[in-house]
Amino acid sequence: MTLPDPRRTAHETNKLSKRLHRLVGQAIGDYAMIEPADRVMVCMSGGKDSYALLDILLSLRARAPVPFELIAVNLDQKQPGFPADVLPGYLRGRGVPFHIEEQDTYSIVKRVIPEGSTLCSLCSRLRRGILYRVADELGATKIALGHHRDDILQTFLLNLFHGGKLKGMPPKLVSDDGRHVVIRPLAYVEEADLQRWAAHRAFPIIPCTLCGSQDNLQRKQVGAMLRDWERSFPGRLDTMFGALHHIVPSHLMDRDAYPFATLRARGVADPDGDIAFDDAADCAPPQGAAVRWLHATPDSD
Repeated sequence: MTLPDPRRTAHETNKLSKRLHRLVGQAIGDYAMIEPADRVMVCMSGGKDSYALLDILLSLRARAPVPFELIAVNLDQKQPGFPADVLPGYLRGRGVPFHIEEQDTYSIVKRVIPEGSTLCSLCSRLRRGILYRVADELGATKIALGHHRDDILQTFLLNLFHGGKLKGMPPKLVSDDGRHVVIRPLAYVEEADLQRWAAHRAFPIIPCTLCGSQDNLQRKQVGAMLRDWERSFPGRLDTMFGALHHIVPSHLMDRDAYPFATLRARGVADPDGDIAFDDAADCAPPQGAAVRWLHATPDSD
């Protein structure tokens, strides 16, 4: 059996680290996610994504162009067998301030939702309400979630297929209660890179026994479809993700988003007119808005 070359492994890990830090820094800069003196509440589930989010934000903070605070928050939902000591031990080891919020949402969800039905909707609503309250109590100015590029594409297709809306998961938004700003610094990052990073960093992953254990979720089916597309047509997901950055309302059908009723020919050439169908536009994500945060990218981790 051929053993892996340590030098090649180190080289690939360094490339991965640079890519992750660059993409997170770019997303933060493009969407002005973190501002001077922000107190960022990083929501920790115990999964690979939230571990990676905190890990990269800690690294970027040391080189960031603006000062900001981080505080990690975990919602202990009282799932049976949940190892309550794992996250506190990890966070203490990293020197990160943290708060563990204990709320038995597990029993509520299991009592209210019939056996075999999808648990995600109620579970998400309960979590959101609790986390918004905790953000108020901790004085957090931003709530950071660990959703990545694949989550965003899955949400877009779920809304398209099942919700009847062209709607996705934005990198930055105002919360349901209108009082908080929610950010997703991993918005440009592929899930496969997060899986590799989690293995490299040996995060103490805690499996979810609620949503994460359900095999009948539409999100899982859409995720499998996206992975199949990428295997068959490499680069397709990049193109789809780029399309979310380049919306042309005049070529959709939403009368509230574009004034079709008052549309008239005015004898002026329109770059988004019929020629928009001639070929595909360049749909790469924006590149120029995050220079200061990109300078915070480390040469190695």
